[in-house]
Amino acid sequence: MHNPELSKLRVLAHPLRMRILSLLTGAAMSAAEVARELDDSQPNVSYHLRRLHDAGLLHVAEQVSIRGGRAKRYRHDPDSGVGLHTHDPEEEQLLAAVLGEELRRRTAYRLPDSGTTTDAELWVDPRVWQQCLDQARELGRVLHEAAKPPRTPGTRRVSTTIAMFAMDPKR
Repeated sequence: MHNPELSKLRVLAHPLRMRILSLLTGAAMSAAEVARELDDSQPNVSYHLRRLHDAGLLHVAEQVSIRGGRAKRYRHDPDSGVGLHTHDPEEEQLLAAVLGEELRRRTAYRLPDSGTTTDAELWVDPRVWQQCLDQARELGRVLHEAAKPPRTPGTRRVSTTIAMFAMDPKR
C-alpha cells in the first residue's frame, strides 16, 4: 500500500531506516534477519520496515515459512526513491542531518588509506555540472547493482555517500 503521506523525505529521517535500506539493497531479508544483522530488536525493525514499505521504498520480495508461520522478506530497489523530492527546506535539512550522522557512524569503521574524499563548493559550467551529475548517478547505479548480502565471501564492506546539488547563486 503506497501511502503518499509517507512518501516524503521525512520517512528517511531516521538513521536505522537508512541502514535498513542499504542492507536490503544487497539481499532480501526478513525483520528477524535485519534485526540480527543490525543488532536491534525485531519489533523495532519490523516497525521501520513497515514505514519504508508504506513509503514505497521496499517491496516484499518473497514470503517464507518459518516455524509454522510466514515471514516477509523485503528488498530495496534504489530507483524507488526517485520520487522522493521535496521543496520543504526543513525536510531537506533533516535528511542532510541524517546523512551526516550516518557518514560519521560509518567513518568509525574506515580502513586507513582505503578510499577517497572530496568536498567542494564552487562554480562550474552547466554542461560540466550535468556531466558530473550523470557520472554520480551511474556510480550509484553500479554500486547498487553490485551489492551482495552481508559477509558474502570475496566481498568488501564499503561506504559511499553522494550529495550533489545546485546552490542558490544569490546566497
